[in-house]
Amino acid sequence: MEKTIEEIIAALPHRYPFLLVDRILEMGDDEIVGLKNVTINEPFFQGHFPGHPIMPGVLIMEALAQAGGILAFSMLGNDAGKPVYFMGLDKVRFRRPVRPGDQLLLKLKVLRRKGPVFKMKGEAYVGDHLAAEGELMATIEP
Repeated sequence: MEKTIEEIIAALPHRYPFLLVDRILEMGDDEIVGLKNVTINEPFFQGHFPGHPIMPGVLIMEALAQAGGILAFSMLGNDAGKPVYFMGLDKVRFRRPVRPGDQLLLKLKVLRRKGPVFKMKGEAYVGDHLAAEGELMATIEP
């Protein structure tokens, strides 16, 4: 199931400049694939780093978390728009820099779920190259 930017905005409480998912390409029962188009106009490139722009790793993880939030809302039913809170990050690794002009492919799979608490494995790719990976734990505000 695909989702447009309008559907993403309806599902997530995030807004510019912190909305980091542009499209959902696929969504199954326990996995999701999203897309972030990284442009030179991103505000964080002004200071990270002038003359050598690289997307901060923490924002790559945030993009994964936002895609994971869309999946969590889908699994829980009608909780769209509620805040999703990080509870932890484990096994995070940054494998290659993400630069302006890259398309960041966001892949997540649910490892475990207990009520509104989710643990997901996330991977972010640029082309066929793994850029970042980690396990994310989050909950949706009751």
